[in-house]
Amino acid sequence: MALITVNKLTKVYRDGLVDTPVLHGVSFEIKKGEFVAIMGPSGSGKSTLLHLLGFLDNYTDGTYIFDGQDARSYTGDEVAHIRNQKLGFIFQSFNLLPNASVLENVKLPLLYSAISEKEWDERALKAIASVGLSHRASFDSTQLSGGERQRVAIARALVCDPEVIFADEPTGNLDSKSGGAVIDILQKLNEDEGHTIILITHETHTAEHAKRIIRIKDGLVESDDIINNPHRAGEVTFVK
Repeated sequence: MALITVNKLTKVYRDGLVDTPVLHGVSFEIKKGEFVAIMGPSGSGKSTLLHLLGFLDNYTDGTYIFDGQDARSYTGDEVAHIRNQKLGFIFQSFNLLPNASVLENVKLPLLYSAISEKEWDERALKAIASVGLSHRASFDSTQLSGGERQRVAIARALVCDPEVIFADEPTGNLDSKSGGAVIDILQKLNEDEGHTIILITHETHTAEHAKRIIRIKDGLVESDDIINNPHRAGEVTFVK
């Protein structure tokens, strides 16, 4: 069964009397355990689509089925639970608290979870170790390189063990070596731990690490292809 199904999904932004359509009827399915790249040029609607799939915004028309249930049938509390427990988010700008340590940043989603406070440090430290930053756990986030900050963001996304990880241009602010390490982490999370990864990118060399590429252009699905992935997740080399 598909984890995500969208059918003729549309999004129109309204500002007074002005309507700005962004998505014009997008349809596809994503199964559990897939690694999908949603690719397109700036302004194509790919980030808007991620916000809809991640319950960060409301769609205008069409159908969105998540985990077997119509997205609009979830209550506000259920949506909050989904965002906290089932979905993890990684953004281009990291979105870390500047005056907090790596450990404090990674623990943040646990504050809104049903997980016992006794487990918070253990869970957070495990997530930090999984991205190779145990030696930075007590460091303030402002003391880290860009690549390290993005790895903290990945650890934060992992701490509640979500089914789906949304990554919106996660390498956009990184040099090629740091960006490659981030993509390798996402690939290993998919291949070794079975997380569903939905990657938003405009970069072909980044999208090619996925197993499937959905191309968005002018608010429509231009193509949807399974790819023979030449990039296998090997040993991750972390940038110190």
